[in-house]
Amino acid sequence: KLMFNIILKTIFIFFSFVSVAYAYLGPGIGGGIIAATLGVVIAIFAAIFGLIWFPLKRFLKRRKEKKIEKQKKFD
Repeated sequence: KLMFNIILKTIFIFFSFVSVAYAYLGPGIGGGIIAATLGVVIAIFAAIFGLIWFPLKRFLKRRKEKKIEKQKKFD
């Protein structure tokens, strides 16, 4: 609770002293921001997919091998 109050007060003080930047952001910056955002989102989904798919694939392969092995014993 104390840490939350400190962070909240710091953010409030930080945004209290905001000034105008007088900076030009050209049309290319929008494309860069969109590309970077999409890159991060796609990387996160790819990581989640990899963490789920490869162990699942290994499990299904072992299950299939056991099924084939069982069938050979009965034949």
